[in-house]
Amino acid sequence: MTAADLPAVHALAALIHPAYPEDAAVFAERLRLYPPGCRVLERDGELAAYVVSHPWLHHAPPALNVLLGELPARPTTYYLHDLALMPEVRGSGASVQVVGALVEQARNEHLPSLSLIAVNGSAAFWQRQGFESVEDQTLTDKLRSYGGDARFMMRRL
Repeated sequence: MTAADLPAVHALAALIHPAYPEDAAVFAERLRLYPPGCRVLERDGELAAYVVSHPWLHHAPPALNVLLGELPARPTTYYLHDLALMPEVRGSGASVQVVGALVEQARNEHLPSLSLIAVNGSAAFWQRQGFESVEDQTLTDKLRSYGGDARFMMRRL
C-alpha cells in the first residue's frame, strides 16, 4: 500500500464495512506507522482487497476509528486491524495468502500471536485460519461497539 492507494482503500472500506466506518486519517496513520502491515491487491488495475495490520498489545485491540498516535515500544501481538475483499475476490484464496503473509510478518517481529476482532459472521473463516475465540470480560464494551457477533480472536504462533 502507498499513500496513492489511500482514497481507494477508504472507498473500499466504506463499501465492504459500512457498519464500521473509519476516517481516512485512520488508514493514513496505520500506513505511516507500519508500512509492512498495509498491503493491497489489485485486479485489472482496480483495488480488489486490502489489509491493515501492525504490532500491538495483547488483549488490548484498538477501538474502531481511533488514531493510535504511535505503536507500542514493546508489542506483544500482531494485530490485524482490517481485511476487506471485493466479492469477486472472495473464494480465490487471496485471504488465505494474506493470512500466511501476516503470520510471517508477526514471526519476523518475534511476536507470539496474531489477534483481531472478527465481525460480520467472519469468525468461522478466522477459525479455519487457526484463530480461536478468546473470552475476555475486559473487552465486552469494546466488542459491543463492533456489533453483537463481534469476537476477539487470537492465533498463537
